[in-house]
Amino acid sequence: MLKSSQPPIVVGDRIVDLARETLRDGRGDVVPLRPRAWAVLRLLATRAGELVDKDEIMDEVWSDCEVTEDSLVQAIGDIRRALGDAGRSALKTVPRRGYMLVVDEKPSGDLVISGNTPRPSAVGEMTAPSTPRLSIMVLPFANIGGDPAQDYFVDGVTESLTTDLSRIAGSFVIARNTAFTFKGKAVNVRQIGRELNVRYVLEGSMQRGGNRFRLNAQLTDAETGSHVWAERFDKPAGDLLDMQDEIVSRLANTLNAELINAEARRAERSPRPDAMDLYFQGRACINKGVTRTFMAQARDFFMRALALDPGNVEAAVAAAQIDVSVGSAFLTDDSSVHFEAAEAALNKVLLHAPNHPRAHMLLGAVQMQSMRASRGIAECRQALLLDPNLADAHGFIGLGKFLLGRGEEVEEHIQEALRLSPRDTRAYLWYMFVGLGKLSISADHEAVDWFRRSIEFNRNHALSHFHFAAALALLGELKEARAAAAAGLVLDPSFTIRRYRTDARVDNPVYLAKRIRFYEGMRLAEVPEG
Repeated sequence: MLKSSQPPIVVGDRIVDLARETLRDGRGDVVPLRPRAWAVLRLLATRAGELVDKDEIMDEVWSDCEVTEDSLVQAIGDIRRALGDAGRSALKTVPRRGYMLVVDEKPSGDLVISGNTPRPSAVGEMTAPSTPRLSIMVLPFANIGGDPAQDYFVDGVTESLTTDLSRIAGSFVIARNTAFTFKGKAVNVRQIGRELNVRYVLEGSMQRGGNRFRLNAQLTDAETGSHVWAERFDKPAGDLLDMQDEIVSRLANTLNAELINAEARRAERSPRPDAMDLYFQGRACINKGVTRTFMAQARDFFMRALALDPGNVEAAVAAAQIDVSVGSAFLTDDSSVHFEAAEAALNKVLLHAPNHPRAHMLLGAVQMQSMRASRGIAECRQALLLDPNLADAHGFIGLGKFLLGRGEEVEEHIQEALRLSPRDTRAYLWYMFVGLGKLSISADHEAVDWFRRSIEFNRNHALSHFHFAAALALLGELKEARAAAAAGLVLDPSFTIRRYRTDARVDNPVYLAKRIRFYEGMRLAEVPEG
């Protein structure tokens, strides 16, 4: 603990008052900082002029919970903004190593450092530390089967889920050591929320009956006590470790989507949304589908988020995803412009956050569609090393195999994605990828089934309709094929076979030869030639 006699230090026009545990401006007013961001600043300030390793900062500041490096990047962004004009020059980043705070001389004796009252907000309210957005406590799951031998399995699910939820971008997860102090106790969710400063509490129970396992889980809003989401998983008992991995992956992926939706709903009610509020609204918009309208709305949210917080890694990655999606869906005549923009943005992100799984995955998606399919697959495999639950990376690997002319290999990768996240918001794309693979090997009936599943899951993706139309037409189902093409044109009136043909993105002769059937099917379905 810092002693009260420790003198304050000056950073530009800000004062890091270590004795009073506050950041102040030249008038002595408190500049609000979230508790973790303040802890990072305090550590850097006590070692001003010295490079502090990022791992050391993580160990010191987040010792009681499990988070990704993105939490540190977000805290650094908060500090830079709080330091005002001096933020970028005073807080130095040494890529892949750590951070250094460069300070001015210590303040003179007549410098005003007074007052302990938080600074009023624009509407006259006092600023108080806010509850982190994606903050969650995973209570130990209950073993209700009465078999003590199953305790280790139930505890293993709790521990693994705690670790995997910490991989969700921007999440704050209470460490398992704290969580397990509540094992076997009656709990008040709202009290836990107040004491641990978390927004959500996840509870669950497991029961084994014969050769089946049943798991019940529910997510509760700790502020209101209302249920956000609940689900039951019922499956045959197999290899316990494999089953534990599957249960945890499915829960983590489902919770990721549910938490984004919950945060987006909160953000809609905010009269003054900040960067993360806008980010969550953009993510919720992406989940609706790939149309010009949804992409434009999502891009607007992310651009506004970046205007408020230029260092927001999640908003930068999500903005790059818009370019990837627009290019991948053939929504413009020159997708290369969007892929180039996405690649530049993602490389910039990875310079500062080299272990960001989604950034690696999206970079792989760009490479696959820019004549570098094998390299893109490798990038997606790197993303899976960083986050084994990233089901979408398996989906993109399947796309990569299709672009290499290996359509018969696509389905196995999509089945792995579906195993990890069977109701993923992106599953409609994965279904389409399998359909493409099937169509490329002339398994047209199977292709139709997969394209139909894609459209039933999410109708807001024109490219799925056009591929569905092509497959139906090749089977002679011309009436349904033309209806499918018409549905696609409602979503993307500018789509033409010419655009699809000239923007093939791959120079693999095997792939290009197989693609000729796609053009033939689209013509039969009366997709405009262009």
